[in-house]
Amino acid sequence: MNVNVQEMLSGVIAWAERDGLVALGIIIGAWILSKLLKRFIARIIRRAIPRGSFSSEMAERKREDTLINITQGFLGVFIWVAAFLAVLDLLGVPIGPLLAGAGIVGVAVGFGSQSLVKDVINGLFIIAENQFRIGDVIEVAGKSGVVEGMTLHVTKIREMNGTINYVPNGEIKVSSNSSKDFSVVDLVIGVSYDANLDHVKDTVNEVGKELAEDPDYRDRVIEPPYFLRVHNLGASSVDIRILGRVLPKEQFAVAGELRKRIKERFEKEGIGIPYPTRTVINTNR
Repeated sequence: MNVNVQEMLSGVIAWAERDGLVALGIIIGAWILSKLLKRFIARIIRRAIPRGSFSSEMAERKREDTLINITQGFLGVFIWVAAFLAVLDLLGVPIGPLLAGAGIVGVAVGFGSQSLVKDVINGLFIIAENQFRIGDVIEVAGKSGVVEGMTLHVTKIREMNGTINYVPNGEIKVSSNSSKDFSVVDLVIGVSYDANLDHVKDTVNEVGKELAEDPDYRDRVIEPPYFLRVHNLGASSVDIRILGRVLPKEQFAVAGELRKRIKERFEKEGIGIPYPTRTVINTNR
């Protein structure tokens, strides 16, 4: 037993003296190469991707970050797989049969992995067509939220409540992007039937203009919110529609502030906002 242990230790020491430094060099080289490639890829993509005529600097940055993330992930896997095979070869493990076996397994798996191929192909189209990018607010396959990550296989979407969804790209038939180039503030607010609609229109437009000129919001607003039209004649209210354009993903903050200011101004101007009421009749008297 001791002889076997000594022989094993001697073999390990001999291998370390002969090939250990080479194996360590391969690992370190793979690490350095992956780091250099990350910087090189980022620089090349930022210079090579032409800017869209309607895209802002922020939108182009998100587009570039998405391409960089996917490309770095793919090449990183390739580098480390190659390094792993090289180390196995140094250990005396024949990698030829391993590669041949991987090819056979790949063919066998290929017959049952059409969904994976579909995911990758659809992922390529999503990236090439710039449908959405990391950081965009989207709705796909019944899931909505912020895109936190993308690969050729799957898209990671974080919902408002913190839940993260992994959506295979092959499941994405229709993608709805609410933060590409710009976002829209779209509000429907009810006013009472006895309200003067011209007065309501002037008040809404004035509030939207004041919001757009506010130092805390003027850098977020592209087009001040304005009275668009009478949207509906309801059972107890006249519904008006208000629209405005803002920077991507700013529609939630701007819409919340706009609601607050409209309510305060309507109260000041005497414009009623209907709300449900209930009348209780006591028949016991």
